Amino acid sequence: MNALPTPPALRRIILGLLLLALLGLAYQVLRPFLASVAWAMILGFVSWPLFERVRTRRHPSLGALLMTLLVALSFVLPMLWLGVLLRNELVGALTSAGTQLASEVSTLSTALARLPLIGSLLQDLLRASTRAQAASRLQASAWSAQVATQAFALLGGAGRNAAKFGFALLTLFFVYRDGERGLRQAQAVFRRILGARVDAYLEAAADMTRAVLWGLLATALAQGLIAGLGYGWAGVPAPVLLAAITAMFALAPFGAPLVWVPAALWLIATGRFGAGVGLLLWGLLAVSWVDNLVRPLVISGSTRAPFVLVLFGVLGGMSAFGLIGMFLGPMVLAVLLAVWREWRDEPSAPPATAPAGLKAPTSTATKGAPRH
Repeated sequence: MNALPTPPALRRIILGLLLLALLGLAYQVLRPFLASVAWAMILGFVSWPLFERVRTRRHPSLGALLMTLLVALSFVLPMLWLGVLLRNELVGALTSAGTQLASEVSTLSTALARLPLIGSLLQDLLRASTRAQAASRLQASAWSAQVATQAFALLGGAGRNAAKFGFALLTLFFVYRDGERGLRQAQAVFRRILGARVDAYLEAAADMTRAVLWGLLATALAQGLIAGLGYGWAGVPAPVLLAAITAMFALAPFGAPLVWVPAALWLIATGRFGAGVGLLLWGLLAVSWVDNLVRPLVISGSTRAPFVLVLFGVLGGMSAFGLIGMFLGPMVLAVLLAVWREWRDEPSAPPATAPAGLKAPTSTATKGAPRH
């Protein structure tokens, strides 16, 4: 007895369910590596022009390996240098500030005692601090070492995520070596699903990724320059070095305060209250606003996307996906904007023709026109 044939509609439903189940299982398997793969694809895309100069047609794997090592060194060496430098400098600065503050307690007591209403209260607090001067020094040293350790741990985010960073570099190697072939295959698959319009979507995503990178660099340089002006005005030692460090920290969102806030606190702790408060206000009112202003402006100007859409894409993407969302958020909105513009500019349907047997009314101007 022959089996009944399966209807085509039912067959498509079964195949669709099996495909969804397979995609769900694949997502569970690849979920720990998705962030690394996304970073590798972004890094490979933005550094591809440099890779074009490095690679050789005879030995593609060698060029991919050299480029991957170059990218790894460009990330690891600056972070290690900054970590060691700030660890040593921060311990010394905080210890010096705590010792100087403890030694000047008695001098400050005389000045604060003259203040009306709260002078006596502040004087009592300072006298209590004077009695525990030695303990204060020890506590300041311990606290400074602890803060420096925390700062070094924060700088070593790549160290804490060494496995993810390693997987990103491994993926980046294959992106360099097989990226062109993979892109052609992806375009062929997407064209089957979406048709020729997929090229516009991919172009929008590529333009947005490139614009986010340039916006990131422009924001970091602007924050370093503005912060350097504040360091010079406040009299912070080595303002040019601190400006360069601020620019490097500003490559990460909200990273610049990790430099100018400790510098301002150091000025306050060493008795330069006005300069420290001024630097804090400069950082809050000038440096921090650059992060939310310059980056969306640069991205919006490069992609012709609305400013508010780019701003929401950057902030919302980081809220949803973390640091990688700084690229993914604007990219998703860019593709959505490309779809919207395509539908908006799509020609409307042609007007319906009159049914057979019905004649369109003729105007009086052509009613008596001769026939040729």
